[in-house]
Amino acid sequence: MKNVKMYESQDKMITLIKDNYSVLQALSSFGINLGFGDKTVAETCEMNGVDCHTFLAVVNFTINDLAISEDDDLISVPTLLHYLEASHRYYLDFQLPFIRRELEESINEQDALGHLMLKFYDEYAQEIKRHMKYEEKTLFPYVQSLIDGKPIPDYNVEMFSKHHDSADKKLRELKLLIIKYLPSDAHLNSKLTATLYDIYNNEDWLHQHAEVENHIFTPAIRRLEKKLKQDDVTKNISTMVFKGGQDNLDALSDREREVIVGVVQGLQNKEIADRLFISVNTVITHRRNIARKLQIHSPAGLTIYAIVNGLVDISSVKL
Repeated sequence: MKNVKMYESQDKMITLIKDNYSVLQALSSFGINLGFGDKTVAETCEMNGVDCHTFLAVVNFTINDLAISEDDDLISVPTLLHYLEASHRYYLDFQLPFIRRELEESINEQDALGHLMLKFYDEYAQEIKRHMKYEEKTLFPYVQSLIDGKPIPDYNVEMFSKHHDSADKKLRELKLLIIKYLPSDAHLNSKLTATLYDIYNNEDWLHQHAEVENHIFTPAIRRLEKKLKQDDVTKNISTMVFKGGQDNLDALSDREREVIVGVVQGLQNKEIADRLFISVNTVITHRRNIARKLQIHSPAGLTIYAIVNGLVDISSVKL
Protein backbone atom coordinates (compact mmCIF):
# COMPACT_ATOMS: atom_id res chain seq x y z
CA MET A 1 0.00 0.00 0.00
CA LYS A 2 1.45 3.35 -1.01
CA ASN A 3 2.42 5.87 1.59
CA VAL A 4 -0.05 8.78 1.49
CA LYS A 5 1.62 11.94 2.72
CA MET A 6 2.47 15.45 1.60
CA TYR A 7 6.14 15.46 0.63
CA GLU A 8 8.15 18.56 1.44
CA SER A 9 11.42 20.08 0.31
CA GLN A 10 13.39 18.77 3.34
CA ASP A 11 12.35 15.14 2.80
CA LYS A 12 15.07 12.86 1.46
CA MET A 13 14.65 12.22 -2.27
CA ILE A 14 15.49 8.55 -1.73
CA THR A 15 12.62 8.32 0.80
CA LEU A 16 10.19 9.74 -1.70
CA ILE A 17 11.26 7.14 -4.26
CA LYS A 18 11.20 4.24 -1.80
CA ASP A 19 7.65 5.19 -0.87
CA ASN A 20 6.58 5.66 -4.49
CA TYR A 21 8.77 4.05 -7.14
CA SER A 22 6.48 5.45 -9.87
CA VAL A 23 8.23 8.81 -9.30
CA LEU A 24 11.31 7.45 -11.10
CA GLN A 25 9.91 8.28 -14.53
CA ALA A 26 8.95 11.79 -13.40
CA LEU A 27 12.56 12.38 -12.30
CA SER A 28 13.75 11.83 -15.83
CA SER A 29 11.12 14.17 -17.29
CA PHE A 30 12.11 16.90 -14.85
CA GLY A 31 15.75 16.42 -15.84
CA ILE A 32 16.78 15.04 -12.44
CA ASN A 33 19.59 12.50 -12.69
CA LEU A 34 20.09 9.53 -10.38
CA GLY A 35 23.07 9.42 -8.03
CA PHE A 36 21.81 12.05 -5.58
CA GLY A 37 22.82 10.08 -2.47
CA ASP A 38 21.05 11.18 0.68
CA LYS A 39 20.28 14.70 -0.53
CA THR A 40 16.94 16.28 0.25
CA VAL A 41 14.36 17.04 -2.42
CA ALA A 42 15.39 20.70 -2.32
CA GLU A 43 19.10 19.89 -2.64
CA THR A 44 18.48 17.44 -5.48
CA CYS A 45 16.32 19.92 -7.37
CA GLU A 46 18.87 22.69 -6.91
CA MET A 47 21.69 20.40 -8.10
CA ASN A 48 19.74 19.67 -11.29
CA GLY A 49 18.40 23.18 -11.90
CA VAL A 50 14.76 22.24 -11.23
CA ASP A 51 12.21 24.45 -9.47
CA CYS A 52 11.55 22.56 -6.22
CA HIS A 53 8.06 23.97 -5.57
CA THR A 54 6.86 22.91 -9.02
CA PHE A 55 8.44 19.47 -8.72
CA LEU A 56 6.70 18.84 -5.39
CA ALA A 57 3.38 20.16 -6.71
CA VAL A 58 3.44 17.62 -9.55
CA VAL A 59 4.71 14.78 -7.35
CA ASN A 60 2.17 15.32 -4.57
CA PHE A 61 -0.60 15.66 -7.14
CA THR A 62 0.25 12.50 -9.09
CA ILE A 63 1.04 10.36 -6.03
CA ASN A 64 -1.71 11.38 -3.65
CA ASP A 65 -4.06 13.51 -5.75
CA LEU A 66 -3.24 16.50 -3.55
CA ALA A 67 -4.35 19.38 -5.77
CA ILE A 68 -2.69 22.78 -5.61
CA SER A 69 -4.47 26.10 -5.44
CA GLU A 70 -5.33 27.53 -8.86
CA ASP A 71 -3.86 30.83 -7.59
CA ASP A 72 -0.45 29.31 -6.82
CA ASP A 73 1.87 31.95 -8.29
CA LEU A 74 4.96 29.99 -7.24
CA ILE A 75 4.42 27.36 -9.93
CA SER A 76 7.13 27.69 -12.58
CA VAL A 77 5.70 27.54 -16.11
CA PRO A 78 9.14 26.96 -17.72
CA THR A 79 9.69 23.97 -15.41
CA LEU A 80 6.26 22.54 -16.25
CA LEU A 81 6.84 23.07 -19.97
CA HIS A 82 10.15 21.22 -19.83
CA TYR A 83 8.53 18.41 -17.83
CA LEU A 84 5.68 17.95 -20.31
CA GLU A 85 7.94 18.13 -23.36
CA ALA A 86 10.24 15.48 -21.88
CA SER A 87 7.21 13.35 -20.95
CA HIS A 88 6.10 13.44 -24.58
CA ARG A 89 9.51 12.28 -25.73
CA TYR A 90 9.46 9.43 -23.22
CA TYR A 91 6.00 8.33 -24.24
CA LEU A 92 6.33 8.67 -28.02
CA ASP A 93 9.94 7.52 -28.41
CA PHE A 94 10.06 4.79 -25.78
CA GLN A 95 6.80 3.72 -24.17
CA LEU A 96 4.59 3.27 -27.25
CA PRO A 97 7.23 1.37 -29.30
CA PHE A 98 8.18 -0.73 -26.26
CA ILE A 99 4.64 -1.99 -25.70
CA ARG A 100 4.28 -2.59 -29.46
CA ARG A 101 7.33 -4.88 -29.37
CA GLU A 102 5.98 -6.67 -26.30
CA LEU A 103 2.69 -7.36 -28.08
CA GLU A 104 4.50 -8.70 -31.13
CA GLU A 105 6.51 -11.09 -28.96
CA SER A 106 3.36 -12.21 -27.10
CA ILE A 107 1.41 -13.20 -30.21
CA ASN A 108 1.64 -16.39 -32.21
CA GLU A 109 2.74 -15.53 -35.74
CA GLN A 110 -0.02 -17.73 -37.17
CA ASP A 111 -2.73 -16.02 -35.10
CA ALA A 112 -4.79 -13.72 -37.35
CA LEU A 113 -6.72 -12.39 -34.36
CA GLY A 114 -3.46 -11.39 -32.71
CA HIS A 115 -2.49 -9.37 -35.75
CA LEU A 116 -5.84 -7.58 -35.58
CA MET A 117 -4.97 -6.72 -31.98
CA LEU A 118 -1.70 -5.17 -33.21
CA LYS A 119 -3.63 -3.11 -35.74
CA PHE A 120 -5.97 -1.98 -32.96
CA TYR A 121 -2.96 -0.95 -30.86
CA ASP A 122 -1.45 0.96 -33.80
CA GLU A 123 -4.67 2.95 -34.17
CA TYR A 124 -4.53 3.79 -30.47
CA ALA A 125 -0.88 4.84 -30.76
CA GLN A 126 -1.66 7.10 -33.74
CA GLU A 127 -4.44 8.79 -31.80
CA ILE A 128 -2.07 9.53 -28.91
CA LYS A 129 0.61 10.79 -31.30
CA ARG A 130 -1.84 13.15 -33.01
CA HIS A 131 -2.84 14.66 -29.69
CA MET A 132 0.71 15.09 -28.45
CA LYS A 133 1.92 16.46 -31.79
CA TYR A 134 -0.89 19.00 -31.65
CA GLU A 135 0.35 20.17 -28.27
CA GLU A 136 3.93 20.33 -29.51
CA LYS A 137 2.95 22.30 -32.61
CA THR A 138 0.49 24.75 -31.05
CA LEU A 139 0.28 24.76 -27.26
CA PHE A 140 3.96 24.46 -26.31
CA PRO A 141 5.20 27.22 -28.69
CA TYR A 142 2.40 29.46 -27.41
CA VAL A 143 3.44 28.85 -23.81
CA GLN A 144 7.06 29.60 -24.70
CA SER A 145 5.92 32.87 -26.28
CA LEU A 146 4.18 33.76 -23.00
CA ILE A 147 7.36 32.97 -21.09
CA ASP A 148 9.28 35.24 -23.48
CA GLY A 149 6.72 38.01 -22.93
CA LYS A 150 5.71 38.03 -26.61
CA PRO A 151 2.50 36.00 -26.81
CA ILE A 152 1.51 34.52 -30.16
CA PRO A 153 -1.66 36.34 -31.32
CA ASP A 154 -5.00 34.68 -31.97
CA TYR A 155 -4.40 31.86 -29.48
CA ASN A 156 -5.11 31.27 -25.81
CA VAL A 157 -5.14 28.35 -23.42
CA GLU A 158 -8.92 27.90 -23.77
CA MET A 159 -8.27 26.69 -27.32
CA PHE A 160 -6.12 23.88 -25.93
CA SER A 161 -7.64 20.55 -26.89
CA LYS A 162 -8.13 18.14 -23.99
CA HIS A 163 -9.47 15.18 -25.98
CA HIS A 164 -7.96 12.43 -23.83
CA ASP A 165 -11.16 10.47 -23.26
CA SER A 166 -11.39 8.81 -26.68
CA ALA A 167 -7.82 7.53 -26.48
CA ASP A 168 -8.40 6.23 -22.96
CA LYS A 169 -11.50 4.38 -24.17
CA LYS A 170 -9.55 2.71 -26.98
CA LEU A 171 -6.88 1.54 -24.53
CA ARG A 172 -9.51 0.06 -22.21
CA GLU A 173 -11.00 -1.81 -25.15
CA LEU A 174 -7.59 -3.19 -26.08
CA LYS A 175 -7.06 -4.59 -22.58
CA LEU A 176 -10.45 -6.29 -22.51
CA LEU A 177 -10.01 -7.75 -25.98
CA ILE A 178 -6.63 -9.23 -25.05
CA ILE A 179 -7.91 -10.68 -21.78
CA LYS A 180 -11.13 -12.10 -23.21
CA TYR A 181 -10.32 -13.20 -26.72
CA LEU A 182 -6.62 -13.46 -27.51
CA PRO A 183 -5.61 -17.14 -27.41
CA SER A 184 -2.17 -17.89 -26.04
CA ASP A 185 -0.22 -21.07 -25.42
CA ALA A 186 1.60 -21.70 -22.15
CA HIS A 187 4.87 -20.40 -23.57
CA LEU A 188 3.42 -17.04 -24.62
CA ASN A 189 1.04 -16.60 -21.71
CA SER A 190 3.70 -15.19 -19.36
CA LYS A 191 4.79 -12.66 -21.98
CA LEU A 192 1.21 -11.65 -22.64
CA THR A 193 0.55 -11.21 -18.92
CA ALA A 194 3.65 -9.02 -18.56
CA THR A 195 2.51 -6.98 -21.57
CA LEU A 196 -0.90 -6.45 -20.02
CA TYR A 197 0.74 -5.30 -16.81
CA ASP A 198 2.71 -2.70 -18.77
CA ILE A 199 -0.44 -1.59 -20.60
CA TYR A 200 -2.18 -1.02 -17.25
CA ASN A 201 0.80 1.02 -16.02
CA ASN A 202 0.78 2.89 -19.30
CA GLU A 203 -2.89 3.78 -18.78
CA ASP A 204 -2.16 5.12 -15.29
CA TRP A 205 0.75 7.20 -16.60
CA LEU A 206 -1.28 8.71 -19.43
CA HIS A 207 -4.11 9.59 -17.05
CA GLN A 208 -1.68 11.33 -14.69
CA HIS A 209 -0.13 13.20 -17.61
CA ALA A 210 -3.54 14.50 -18.68
CA GLU A 211 -4.45 15.46 -15.11
CA VAL A 212 -1.21 17.45 -14.67
CA GLU A 213 -2.00 19.30 -17.90
CA ASN A 214 -5.58 20.02 -16.85
CA HIS A 215 -5.12 20.88 -13.17
CA ILE A 216 -1.61 22.35 -12.91
CA PHE A 217 -0.33 23.37 -16.34
CA THR A 218 -3.51 24.97 -17.75
CA PRO A 219 -4.23 27.10 -14.62
CA ALA A 220 -0.57 28.22 -14.63
CA ILE A 221 -0.92 29.34 -18.25
CA ARG A 222 -4.12 31.23 -17.42
CA ARG A 223 -2.28 33.06 -14.64
CA LEU A 224 0.56 33.93 -17.00
CA GLU A 225 -1.89 35.18 -19.65
CA LYS A 226 -3.62 37.33 -17.03
CA LYS A 227 -0.32 38.75 -15.77
CA LEU A 228 0.82 39.67 -19.27
CA LYS A 229 -2.51 41.40 -19.95
CA GLN A 230 -2.17 43.37 -16.73
CA ASP A 231 1.41 44.28 -17.62
CA ASP A 232 0.25 45.44 -21.06
CA VAL A 233 -2.41 47.68 -19.50
CA THR A 234 0.17 49.17 -17.13
CA LYS A 235 2.62 49.70 -19.97
CA ASN A 236 -0.04 51.32 -22.16
CA ILE A 237 -1.05 53.69 -19.38
CA SER A 238 2.58 54.58 -18.71
CA THR A 239 3.18 55.17 -22.41
CA MET A 240 0.02 57.18 -22.67
CA VAL A 241 0.94 59.34 -19.68
CA PHE A 242 4.67 59.74 -20.12
CA LYS A 243 4.99 59.68 -23.91
CA GLY A 244 7.04 62.70 -24.71
CA GLY A 245 7.31 63.61 -21.01
CA GLN A 246 7.72 67.32 -20.40
CA ASP A 247 7.76 67.96 -24.16
CA ASN A 248 4.06 67.09 -24.31
CA LEU A 249 3.36 69.37 -21.38
CA ASP A 250 5.27 72.20 -23.04
CA ALA A 251 3.41 71.53 -26.30
CA LEU A 252 0.12 72.33 -24.58
CA SER A 253 -1.09 75.89 -24.49
CA ASP A 254 -2.08 77.48 -21.19
CA ARG A 255 -5.71 77.34 -22.27
CA GLU A 256 -5.44 73.61 -23.10
CA ARG A 257 -4.02 72.94 -19.63
CA GLU A 258 -6.95 74.81 -18.11
CA VAL A 259 -9.35 72.68 -20.15
CA ILE A 260 -7.64 69.53 -18.88
CA VAL A 261 -8.06 70.72 -15.30
CA GLY A 262 -11.76 71.29 -15.95
CA VAL A 263 -12.18 67.82 -17.44
CA VAL A 264 -10.34 66.23 -14.50
CA GLN A 265 -12.61 68.07 -12.08
CA GLY A 266 -15.62 66.53 -13.80
CA LEU A 267 -16.95 69.65 -15.52
CA GLN A 268 -19.02 69.40 -18.68
CA ASN A 269 -17.98 71.28 -21.83
CA LYS A 270 -20.45 74.12 -21.15
CA GLU A 271 -19.24 74.46 -17.55
CA ILE A 272 -15.62 74.66 -18.74
CA ALA A 273 -16.66 77.24 -21.35
CA ASP A 274 -18.40 79.38 -18.72
CA ARG A 275 -15.43 79.18 -16.37
CA LEU A 276 -12.93 80.20 -19.05
CA PHE A 277 -15.26 82.70 -20.81
CA ILE A 278 -15.00 80.88 -24.14
CA SER A 279 -17.54 79.16 -26.39
CA VAL A 280 -18.46 75.49 -26.14
CA ASN A 281 -17.13 74.96 -29.68
CA THR A 282 -13.77 76.34 -28.58
CA VAL A 283 -13.69 73.93 -25.64
CA ILE A 284 -14.42 71.05 -28.03
CA THR A 285 -11.61 72.21 -30.34
CA HIS A 286 -9.19 72.39 -27.39
CA ARG A 287 -10.13 68.87 -26.29
CA ARG A 288 -9.61 67.56 -29.81
CA ASN A 289 -6.14 69.18 -29.92
CA ILE A 290 -5.30 67.80 -26.47
CA ALA A 291 -6.21 64.27 -27.58
CA ARG A 292 -4.10 64.64 -30.73
CA LYS A 293 -1.04 65.97 -28.87
CA LEU A 294 -1.16 63.57 -25.93
CA GLN A 295 -2.82 60.56 -27.60
CA ILE A 296 -5.08 60.46 -24.54
CA HIS A 297 -8.81 60.32 -25.26
CA SER A 298 -10.48 59.39 -21.96
CA PRO A 299 -11.15 61.50 -18.84
CA ALA A 300 -9.48 58.76 -16.76
CA GLY A 301 -6.34 59.01 -18.89
CA LEU A 302 -6.33 62.81 -18.66
CA THR A 303 -6.73 62.52 -14.89
CA ILE A 304 -3.63 60.33 -14.62
CA TYR A 305 -1.74 62.69 -16.94
CA ALA A 306 -2.77 65.77 -14.96
CA ILE A 307 -1.75 64.23 -11.61
CA VAL A 308 1.61 62.97 -12.85
CA ASN A 309 2.47 66.26 -14.53
CA GLY A 310 1.39 68.42 -11.62
CA LEU A 311 -1.59 70.12 -13.25
CA VAL A 312 -3.80 69.08 -10.32
CA ASP A 313 -3.19 67.73 -6.85
CA ILE A 314 -4.38 64.16 -6.33
CA SER A 315 -6.23 65.24 -3.18
CA SER A 316 -8.48 67.46 -5.30
CA VAL A 317 -9.48 64.65 -7.64
CA LYS A 318 -12.63 62.68 -6.99
CA LEU A 319 -11.47 59.04 -7.44
